[in-house]
Amino acid sequence: MESEQLFHRGYYRNSYNSITSASSDEELLDGAGVIMDFQTSEDDNLLDGDASIGTHYTMTNGGNINSSTHLLDLLDEPIPGVGTYDDFHTIDWVREKCKDRERHRRINSKKKESAWEMTKSLYDAWSGWLVVTLTGLASGALAGLIDIAADWMTDLKEGICLSALWFNHEQCCWGSNETTFEERDKCPQWKTWAELIIGQAEGPGSYIMNYIMYIFWALSFAFLAVSLVKVFAPYACGSGIPEIKTILSGFIIRGYLGKWTLMIKTITLVLAVASGLSLGKEGPLVHVACCCGNIFSYLFPKYSTNEAKKREVLSAASAAGVSVAFGAPIGGVLFSLEEVSYYFPLKTLWRSFFAALVAAFVLRSINPFGNSRLVLFYVEYHTPWYLFELLPFILLGVFGGLWGAFFIRANIAWCRRRKSTKFGKYPVLEVIIVAAITAVIAFPNPYTRLNTSELIKELFTDCGPLESSSLCDYRNDMNASKIVDDIPDRPAGTGVYSAIWQLCLALIFKIIMTVFTFGIKVPSGLFIPSMAIGAIAGRIVGIAVEQLAYYHHDWFIFKEWCEVGADCITPGLYAMVGAAACLGGVTRMTVSLVVIVFELTGGLEYIVPLMAAVMTSKWVGDAFGREGIYEAHIRLNGYPFLDAKEEFTHTTLAADVMRPRRSDPPLAVLTQDNMTVEDIENLINETSYNGFPVIMSKESQRLVGFALRRDLTIAIESARKKQEGIVGSSRVCFAQHTPSLPAESPRPLKLRSILDMSPFTVTDHTPMEIVVDIFRKLGLRQCLVTHNGLNCTEIGADDREKTEPYSSKFIPAYPFQGVVLDLSCHEPEICLRTSDSPAL
Repeated sequence: MESEQLFHRGYYRNSYNSITSASSDEELLDGAGVIMDFQTSEDDNLLDGDASIGTHYTMTNGGNINSSTHLLDLLDEPIPGVGTYDDFHTIDWVREKCKDRERHRRINSKKKESAWEMTKSLYDAWSGWLVVTLTGLASGALAGLIDIAADWMTDLKEGICLSALWFNHEQCCWGSNETTFEERDKCPQWKTWAELIIGQAEGPGSYIMNYIMYIFWALSFAFLAVSLVKVFAPYACGSGIPEIKTILSGFIIRGYLGKWTLMIKTITLVLAVASGLSLGKEGPLVHVACCCGNIFSYLFPKYSTNEAKKREVLSAASAAGVSVAFGAPIGGVLFSLEEVSYYFPLKTLWRSFFAALVAAFVLRSINPFGNSRLVLFYVEYHTPWYLFELLPFILLGVFGGLWGAFFIRANIAWCRRRKSTKFGKYPVLEVIIVAAITAVIAFPNPYTRLNTSELIKELFTDCGPLESSSLCDYRNDMNASKIVDDIPDRPAGTGVYSAIWQLCLALIFKIIMTVFTFGIKVPSGLFIPSMAIGAIAGRIVGIAVEQLAYYHHDWFIFKEWCEVGADCITPGLYAMVGAAACLGGVTRMTVSLVVIVFELTGGLEYIVPLMAAVMTSKWVGDAFGREGIYEAHIRLNGYPFLDAKEEFTHTTLAADVMRPRRSDPPLAVLTQDNMTVEDIENLINETSYNGFPVIMSKESQRLVGFALRRDLTIAIESARKKQEGIVGSSRVCFAQHTPSLPAESPRPLKLRSILDMSPFTVTDHTPMEIVVDIFRKLGLRQCLVTHNGLNCTEIGADDREKTEPYSSKFIPAYPFQGVVLDLSCHEPEICLRTSDSPAL
């Protein structure tokens, strides 16, 4: 989503919003010296004559932060639309948690009334497990379908199986009795396009015809993919992970996880991969899984009506997506925890684990690759690594960090240029040009012509006696009667040297094309291209170290481990380490990445080389910039994301960053009982603010609460339609009791029910690093800043009697100075609005 589109659709970077709603677990939240203790009471004050369950919290920070008030003021008949969120707005995590807690109490209080209520309680308790089960089933099934279709369409560029049109090249030759070991990929059932069109299997004419058909199919698939995305689902383009991270942090993007996006992304992902573009399907599979989780969450009221609870499902869905993308269920859970999730309670960890398990089981049942594995490039090594190999492993980590830093800067620069030039207005033309260049350059090189996953498989594979690849063309100086898993190091043959030159060209090609491909308007993942670049570099380094050890086995670093005739170097292991290093350099993943690659290989003894390379790549990458590619794209697109990993280094106070300044117009506020409906409507029409502080009066400036623009508009429109006597001159009352009015006055409009009576407040002397921590750890939507907040009034006798079991403290009375902080924008550019107060 472009930042300009966000602006035109009503999202303002300097806006401030808060929607009245709520969410789940009762917890102690501790953030940078701020302790929030939730306390509940069944005997709260009557609000507007109705008994309601309130929730109190007290928050202290050296006297600078105080707040104690009711969190909920419930309606007997809620106004439809109140408490919901507009598109491109941020949810209020605290209120969502409170709403879910209230729902949970209501269900528990009724479950003993009847068998039906007990059944509803059990259904509510199990709904979380049901929704992640459905998500895992759908994610695994769609991943299997995508893998099978992508393999078939990739081979369609080269030929077709006449005996069974739905078979890919490998499947077509499985049952053939005329296939030889040396030419296992050739069988009479499989026909190339040159054989079908001109009747020639060899020669220049055959090569040219296959070249033309390869380009034709690549352009056709790319054009169809970008056309479907542009016409039916613009949100289906790209990786999806930057937007998923933003959504999981609380941002609303309507339609991004909808059914149309799911359907079009599934179809176009197959087309994009089959077109041969330098992209992968693993990142978009996370988007596909989150679409499944979002759709299934609407089947359960527990999640459909609560945005914070829905994000727990999306966290589990992202784990299922990585699980089926890499065949790594544990790595998927860690990926969700480390990379994408903003709020990850313990129960979400369990459900993410279960969703990843179900998705992996379904994919294993489908067996899309025909190898009884979850991934195409599953490998096993039988040779241990030696201590001296840590040096080349660390060098691969340095290469991965340098590649990551270069890619992030180059790709962001190109994407920024795309946004600012006319070229970005023609996404179809851009995709066609990139696909044409890719196809023309890729076909002559057998390593770039291969499907990227097939390329990684070949680079990871260790050379054995049954391998016929050019990478395994070694000269056999030893006897042939050797154990399969213990083939000694041998001198490289001409095929190996030829393959190294082709791999060098493939490395340059992949580096350049990946920069221009990631971000075009088709589904495009970054995991597989980055791993391919690292695997190519790693295989080259591995072969170099292998030959060095063979010809100089008497060197002191080799002689202890690499004797003549010993098998001490595994080039495929270097490819695996290089793949992890390059992916880590781009994404800055650490723990989850090591576990994912470990699950790919199935070998525990390679954990240390992977950890060394991944940490080195992260350190080197962080030296050039701490942002990963996904955070960089979030910032480029202008999404409101407050990164918990980013440090706030400013030494300012809340008063130092207030906007607007003294010379600017004062902050628009509402008074609790002396404004009319017409006054509020004029204020809404004359301003673009998304919320208004409610004060007792212009003179006292005592803070009463916070009212949202959306809720005010909906409530007034509903009152005009459903209540008689509500006119423009009707008095609007936010107080608990309606003030006495003359007999001839029109009927007053009571809007206390839409008022947030517990807006989070800090004093003007609160350090900004504390404020930022509060927003990060509590998920606040806005924060009001007060002045002279130490003036306190003691709790009255009636109130003290009701709250004595929970608190006997003072209730602070805040002189409101009109400062609203809204961290929906990027930190540290904090969006603030304030009144013209001499005290500040």
